[in-house]
Amino acid sequence: MTRLLASTQFLDRHGADVARIARETGEPIEVIALPKDPDERLRDADAARVEAAHFSGDVFPDHSRSFFSAVYRAEGLRWMHTFNVGLDHPVFRSLLDRGVVLTNSAGANARPIAQTLVTGLLMLARGFPHWLDAQARRSWEPQPSAPRALEEQTLVVLGLGAIGSEIARLGRALGLHTIGVRRSPGGPADPVDELVTPGELAQVLPRADFLAIACPLSDETRGIVSRDALALLPPGACVLNVARGEVIDEPALIEGLAAGRIGGAYLDVFASEPLPEDSPLWRLDRVIVTPHNSAASTGMRAREAPYFLRNLEAWQRGQPLGNLVR
Repeated sequence: MTRLLASTQFLDRHGADVARIARETGEPIEVIALPKDPDERLRDADAARVEAAHFSGDVFPDHSRSFFSAVYRAEGLRWMHTFNVGLDHPVFRSLLDRGVVLTNSAGANARPIAQTLVTGLLMLARGFPHWLDAQARRSWEPQPSAPRALEEQTLVVLGLGAIGSEIARLGRALGLHTIGVRRSPGGPADPVDELVTPGELAQVLPRADFLAIACPLSDETRGIVSRDALALLPPGACVLNVARGEVIDEPALIEGLAAGRIGGAYLDVFASEPLPEDSPLWRLDRVIVTPHNSAASTGMRAREAPYFLRNLEAWQRGQPLGNLVR
């Protein structure tokens, strides 16, 4: 029997799916529902029985404390699936250190995040900051010079997972020459014109008109877009970040933007969140700031659920799980 911790909201929507999986696999599933009141603590006796857990999107943020309080006390926990892709928070590392198998729903939010980043790219490429500033002043000000055609420019995508691949696909559709940066070898389905390894990043940065950052935060990627890396970008290049703020040297980015050497930025993530009110990023020209909100989209919970349900069936059958976090 699998004893599964899940939210009441998730069970209201997908309890029938959980029951079907138990019936079809012949392995019972005992559901342990997270209390509806976010201030209510799951009973110790119930937490002690938890073997699997689903951190669904409706748990975050209001019920997160209650959920992880139960998870910490679940000494028998063997597997947890989480809706979010970025698992750099210490709580997830502590679970891995306990030997808990972690999986996620990477790919469920790839399209809205990629679409948001490409919106930022297009706004910078087409000069919208200039137009919006003029509009705020009710001033009729055409562009002082014609923006470069996208077909003449290069997009480097750092991190070619589900989100990065969608960014690359959209970039190519817009006519950008697209270079992907990923550790694993490429294949014919990769939506890039070129593929290089992280060790070759310095070789392609001088060609980047746009640097899109979509890699997970890890020991290998923390600070990978360093001061030296930013210095390799050609004058006027733009930086677009939907990964984590710690991937980039934020003070060096601010210096480059203030000096005009970096031509602009779209930033959804920051070293400190919420972004402090005194951060220069709020007021720098040609900087577009969004509050770690690029994934916002209707239908997210419906897109996320199948990832967990497929893994739940695999768990019941003793088969390999998908989207493993290592």
